[in-house]
Amino acid sequence: MRQLYVWKRNAVRFVCGRRSKWLIVILWLVVLVIAAPFGSKLNSAQDNDAQSWLPGSAESTQVLDASEHFRPEQIPAVVVYARADGLTVRDRQQIAQDVQQIRTLRAHGIRGGETRGPVYDRATAPRAAQIYVPITMDAQGWQRIAPAVDSIREQVGKSGGGLTVHITGPGGTSADFSKAFEGIDSTLLFSAMAIVIVILLFTYRSPTLLFVPLIGVVAALFTAQALIYVLAKHAGLTVNGQSAGILTVLVFGAGTDYALLLVARYREELRRHTDRHEAMELAMNRAGPAVLASGATVVLSMLVLLVAEMNSTRGLGPVAAIGVMVALVAMLTLFPALLLIFGRWIFWPAIPHYGSADPTERGIWARMGRRIAVRPRMIWGITTAVLVALSMGLFQLRADGIANADAFTNTPDSITGQKVSARYFPAGTGDPLVIVSDRAQAEQVGRAIAADRGVVPQSIGIPPGAAPEHNGQVLLEATMRAPSDSAAAKATVERVRDAVHAVPGANALVGGGTAALLDMENAQVHDNYLVIPLVLAVVLLVLCLLLRALVAPLLLIGTVCLSLATALGLSALVFRHVFDYAGEDVAFPLFVFVFLVALGIDYNIFLTTRIREEAVRQGTRPGVVTGLAATGAVITSAGLVLAGTFAALGTLPMVGFAEIGFAVALGVLLDTFVVRSVLVTSLFLDVGKKVWWPHHLAHADGETRSPEAVGPRVSQSSE
Repeated sequence: MRQLYVWKRNAVRFVCGRRSKWLIVILWLVVLVIAAPFGSKLNSAQDNDAQSWLPGSAESTQVLDASEHFRPEQIPAVVVYARADGLTVRDRQQIAQDVQQIRTLRAHGIRGGETRGPVYDRATAPRAAQIYVPITMDAQGWQRIAPAVDSIREQVGKSGGGLTVHITGPGGTSADFSKAFEGIDSTLLFSAMAIVIVILLFTYRSPTLLFVPLIGVVAALFTAQALIYVLAKHAGLTVNGQSAGILTVLVFGAGTDYALLLVARYREELRRHTDRHEAMELAMNRAGPAVLASGATVVLSMLVLLVAEMNSTRGLGPVAAIGVMVALVAMLTLFPALLLIFGRWIFWPAIPHYGSADPTERGIWARMGRRIAVRPRMIWGITTAVLVALSMGLFQLRADGIANADAFTNTPDSITGQKVSARYFPAGTGDPLVIVSDRAQAEQVGRAIAADRGVVPQSIGIPPGAAPEHNGQVLLEATMRAPSDSAAAKATVERVRDAVHAVPGANALVGGGTAALLDMENAQVHDNYLVIPLVLAVVLLVLCLLLRALVAPLLLIGTVCLSLATALGLSALVFRHVFDYAGEDVAFPLFVFVFLVALGIDYNIFLTTRIREEAVRQGTRPGVVTGLAATGAVITSAGLVLAGTFAALGTLPMVGFAEIGFAVALGVLLDTFVVRSVLVTSLFLDVGKKVWWPHHLAHADGETRSPEAVGPRVSQSSE
């Protein structure tokens, strides 16, 4: 322990050194010069194919792997034509011409020669037609799905005169999802940056100071992106659009928070010391452990995601952990070095001069602490009751998946086409069940599939372009009657699986788009039950080690869980009755939990470590009031920054991202303004020194000491 203390002290002195601070900045410049070219390539390293999202052991994943032996992985785009009063002769001529044009396409993975159709909704007086265009999904397939669909769109006739033309099916929907992800990095980067600038300007009231944390955060983001790119290219790390987008938000939110917490303590010490290097060293020694513990909590919580079954969730863990770790290093090295280089003037016009009064001693948070101290038990009782009542909105939560039709905040062409197609064709057309079976039992398997009420019997067969047999196995397809992303279609998958698994010696497996959705939802439910307790255990362990107590960490965990329940309940009510969202993704509760608990605990760590520091000097109850007064403003600012950066997810046209961003932002605001400032403060005031049990502080009689009995910590050393 002694060696660790010496190491920490020497590290802090190096960061705050008169000469070494320049070395730190130079080292970061070198890192950025090396990292910038790699960080800009992160988009090219993304893996958005099905395997990067699906659970590795799922039946649909096994079918996906097996089907590659029969044909290249394909995703069909479906061109839908419809006229309510019946297709005219001219319409049918246009459709025939479009088929011929599409058959000539070879770019972007389009297999124009394998185009099927037109298929009409009925033999006489048809009202609608469909063309199926397969798109090959190779290593770059998901990056070019949108250009492929755009190429098809250029070849087909336009809507008009009563004829509607849409491109839908898995290919059309995937293209719209791909376009929604286009520019996600730049969109989130500039949105988060704008939010951070506004909040920092409001917080610091300094047009110069706000650029210092921005420099640190941007440096951390570029470095993290470069490191993740190298690991994705050479170490098998999985990065997709989801994890890349969340990385930007996490680095901006967490990095700015750490900067705020550190600069607040630095400002305090500047009022007590004439030497800014000494002031920074004291600030790092006193606030650094809390910042380090906060970052460690987030990093460890993100790494817990490695135990998840979902590949997308498991891949997010190390990506987020790397981002937060780099942000933590940047804010504990580059950020303080830059502050020291710029000097006190960087705080202009509110420069903290030596000997100036500390505004926290008479500010709103000091007054709030004194008022809560009068009746703490009544206050925490009322606050808890209100939060519990608001959490009842959890009964409105529908975290059982979002259908494609409800997944966008707008209505792209593929969703319109899906609705049009469902009026004239079986709703599952274009996204069939895919079945792998032993050849000898293929007919029996086919009969078992046809017997299910959710399957169109005539549709069962070997798909066009597929090899008839491979190693004694065959590939079959079957169209479902229900929309492929509906609950009815998922129930069909479960019944068909039971039926084909019961065929002796068939070794049949059922996959396809609907089966993949079902497997993802089942895996996510498993992950919810596994990851949430593990993250709570990690957070509790970090709090126990940091505070060297048990009662206080348990109280903090309880308040965080109550805050989470309230945030989810309120969010569910807003989603139902304000935004009119149809539901939430199955992963929604887990992501909100991980981000709220891992990030929201930061504020409790900063508050309680300051309370503990003051409790040693003046006793627990006076220390609570002082701790709230000293940290209230900065924690509120940090909460606004974090809430704002997560709210930036709402700029994406996807319901899942908007819901996560809204719920996390709401939870952070609840944590900042209610849970930390009122609930935690009143609980600590009520319990008193026993919150530190079993540490000796729980038995010390320090509470009889007044703040005045402890001398001021002032140094008058020169610059």
